[in-house]
Amino acid sequence: MVKPDSKPKQNSKPKAKKHYRPAGKKKEGNAAKYVTRSQAVKHLQVNLPLFRRLCILKGIFPREPKKKVKGNHHTYYHVKDISFLEREPLLEIFRDKRAHEKKVKKAEAKKNPDLAKRLRTRAPTYKLDRVIRERYPTFIDALRDLDDCLTMVHLFAALPALEREKIEVQRIHKCRRLSHEWQAYISRTHKLRKTFVSVKGIYYQAEVEGQKITWLTPHALQQVMPDDVDFNVMLNFLEVYETLLAFINYRLYHSINVKYPPILDPRLEALASDLYALSRYFDVNSRTSVVDPQVSSASGSEQVETQQKAGTASDESELRLAQLQHQLPSNEPGALMRLVEDDAGDDEEDDDTRECKKLFRNLKFFLSREVPRESLLFVIPAFGGVVSWEGEGAPFNEDDQTITHKIVDRPTLVRTSLSREYVQPQWVYDCVNARVILPTEDYMVGKIPPPHLSPFVDHESEGYVPEYAETIKRLQAAARKEVLPLPGVGNEDLEDPQKLLSEGIIDRAEASEAAERKRKMIFEQNRYLDELKMEVEGVQNSSTPSDNKQSSSKEAREESEPDLEQIVEDYANMSKTVMSRRKRKIYEAMQIGKQRKKAHVDLLKERKKKIQAAKESEEN
Repeated sequence: MVKPDSKPKQNSKPKAKKHYRPAGKKKEGNAAKYVTRSQAVKHLQVNLPLFRRLCILKGIFPREPKKKVKGNHHTYYHVKDISFLEREPLLEIFRDKRAHEKKVKKAEAKKNPDLAKRLRTRAPTYKLDRVIRERYPTFIDALRDLDDCLTMVHLFAALPALEREKIEVQRIHKCRRLSHEWQAYISRTHKLRKTFVSVKGIYYQAEVEGQKITWLTPHALQQVMPDDVDFNVMLNFLEVYETLLAFINYRLYHSINVKYPPILDPRLEALASDLYALSRYFDVNSRTSVVDPQVSSASGSEQVETQQKAGTASDESELRLAQLQHQLPSNEPGALMRLVEDDAGDDEEDDDTRECKKLFRNLKFFLSREVPRESLLFVIPAFGGVVSWEGEGAPFNEDDQTITHKIVDRPTLVRTSLSREYVQPQWVYDCVNARVILPTEDYMVGKIPPPHLSPFVDHESEGYVPEYAETIKRLQAAARKEVLPLPGVGNEDLEDPQKLLSEGIIDRAEASEAAERKRKMIFEQNRYLDELKMEVEGVQNSSTPSDNKQSSSKEAREESEPDLEQIVEDYANMSKTVMSRRKRKIYEAMQIGKQRKKAHVDLLKERKKKIQAAKESEEN
């Protein structure tokens, strides 16, 4: 009997012992990369509201580690983000402000109002210019993050001032000024692309330097302030967004040789006609830059000094305003809203800008008092139109004979004029989204307008194309002089050479060539389907081309469509069995999503049938 070898093998290595880290030593893994919010607050020695404010200003957000060491009920931050906050100069300023507030409270408690008043004038201040430059190294980065900024600024521009929520009047005025400056630039450069009126508000989409920017503006109604909203957090975000939008406006205005901040007519500002005042300011600056470029360059250097000095003297502003008003022609009311066209600027414009610039050209609008004036004053000039309104400060009155369209939103009219058309406000928005001048018959006063379709939805990908979308598509094709199939006729009927020949669209030679191409394509398609079916059934592909032709003709005669569906289903099942479990679950989820979309489309079609049946019954 052979004894087992008691010696260890030469290749075997001793098993390494498991490493146990003693308490208090250096951490590794997720425990070293992430900290909880309570740990971060304790490390920075600040309270929770101040920590939230610092994170909002610096753009630091919670993280989701793969393994949550402290549990799922904690909020985690990256250690590097907390170290950045630890060295932030704003942290020291906030600590100084807190200490200064304690001094003011102490002076008030000691009944020393003079000292308290003196201390309030010496409160520490700070600016977020450096923070904005750190967060957005390039101008494109700032434009990409502008959606929420514009939505927030437009929201606060429409809110009332409330002392209990710390919403001051000056902040609301600043938001209103910044929003109007942004809208004036978009309208001046014709960068607006889409607009949609919804229950929430009015959606806009503009394209600036290749970046699509979408924002939401509330309706011009009295806003209800909810009690369950933390306005302190929103005000912290607004503090960053105001500085960001001011930087962007400054850059955009100087890109078109316009001084920033603009100096507006105080009379128009008092009449709440800020957009019209900004358009006049653009018009004056454009004329000045075209007539005297040396003056324009000198004014640009002066503007930099004005931007650095926040407190400009009022008499200097009035003097410059008087000079601007003197240069503006007072006898041409239509020229006030028309923007100066520079040949060099036209060469740099893209096709969309040229198309939007010419949509409402040679059209003159007048707004009734019940329509959304600010929105239409923004949209109509952005597409090349001239607009006025009912009230003081308007560029022209309602009696002007050159008015082509009057926007009215009331059931009836007292008096009308034969030289103009009376339409509802929806007509303007639908024309903007379709990029064509739509017929005004469906938008007349007192009529129920067509459905207002969203330009942000791709109807073809959704699987259901509304009837009015088809109508708009045909109008667009007519404007581009394209040929589309008639309603109820498919594209295959449009491609039929016999029909095109009978309608006179093509000649006989082109029709014969098109018929031959179509015949060859049908033959190849039937041949491929035959081969596919034989391959599934296990039959050898040994047939000749003549046999394939006979089988294809026989297949065309029998029209065995259910067999093809069965073939596709068999292939899907075969591929599904080869998939892994994870991919199979993803595939099943995709199929469930498709079924839901199909059910939604079927529901819309059923509703459409019911509406058409109801209309037919009413007519009968």
